[in-house]
Amino acid sequence: MIATGVGSMPGDDQSAYDEAVRLVLGELADLPHLPEVPGRGAPAGMLGRGLAVTDGLGVDLQPAGWRLTDASGVDHRRARSLLARDLDGLEEQGQDYAGAFKIQVAGPWTLSATVEKPRGDKVLSDVGARRELAQALAEGLRGHVRDVRRRLPGVDRLVVQVDEPMLAAVLGGRVPTASGFGRHRTVHPPEASEHLGWVLDAVSAEDAEPWVHSCAPETPWALLRGAGARGLSADLDTLAARDHEALAEALDAGESVALGVVPSVDPGVAPTETEVTERVLRWLDFVGLDPVSVAGSLILSPTCGLAGATPAWSAQALRLLSAAARHLT
Repeated sequence: MIATGVGSMPGDDQSAYDEAVRLVLGELADLPHLPEVPGRGAPAGMLGRGLAVTDGLGVDLQPAGWRLTDASGVDHRRARSLLARDLDGLEEQGQDYAGAFKIQVAGPWTLSATVEKPRGDKVLSDVGARRELAQALAEGLRGHVRDVRRRLPGVDRLVVQVDEPMLAAVLGGRVPTASGFGRHRTVHPPEASEHLGWVLDAVSAEDAEPWVHSCAPETPWALLRGAGARGLSADLDTLAARDHEALAEALDAGESVALGVVPSVDPGVAPTETEVTERVLRWLDFVGLDPVSVAGSLILSPTCGLAGATPAWSAQALRLLSAAARHLT
């Protein structure tokens, strides 16, 4: 088994990003990832990164959040510049790296549920706008994957994790309207699958491995697999009975599952390597899987991003995960 991170790391300046790259390359030797350091501001966060990747859409940052515009605003340009600079830093530190690597991007439904249309209210409220946003993300992601491959030529397995924390709310009709008094209409599963499929298919077309991550309850894991996800990333603490079954089915099919087993914020009492290892073994016993049979598919991760952790805990969490993965192997 191996360990990886979800994506975000603590800090609020460029030195924190550089340190995060050193940490993931050093502690997550089998599957390091491109860190996100959202403490540097909205352009560096999950939404800013996702919009920096989209192709052909103008966006600006308003007091209420990101909004589609006719031309890119200063914050959208900054998001793209910051992503390029972060990739420069990764390229410099990872010039000798060879093996598997993971990058992350906000998914089409999370973007639609949070980004506003030019005249207000969420993109989610407009069928044409949400379709356009999903297609722009899929097209931009193709170029992003190529750029990462060019910068890290030693990577032989590139994982692209699509973050969809808002998908369950979109499907459940729980996304509030701009007024706050209403809720956007439910998006039906076929449309949700289609839009997500465009993004996941774009990843597969570039010979990369599409995963979907969500640490939200009621995530529709079967829908994600049907849309083309070949890896699922989940928080063990939020799983219901049917979720355990869905993840076990994915593992049984030889697909990847990243299981969040270490707290993403500083715990009162830190778990030990043995406790993390035993927690994974108990889960495998619960779902009826043998550790040896899933050794190549099960990945250990924090429960969610580490942006809210202290630097000390973020480093300790990654060390705990790597140690537990070695014990399980």
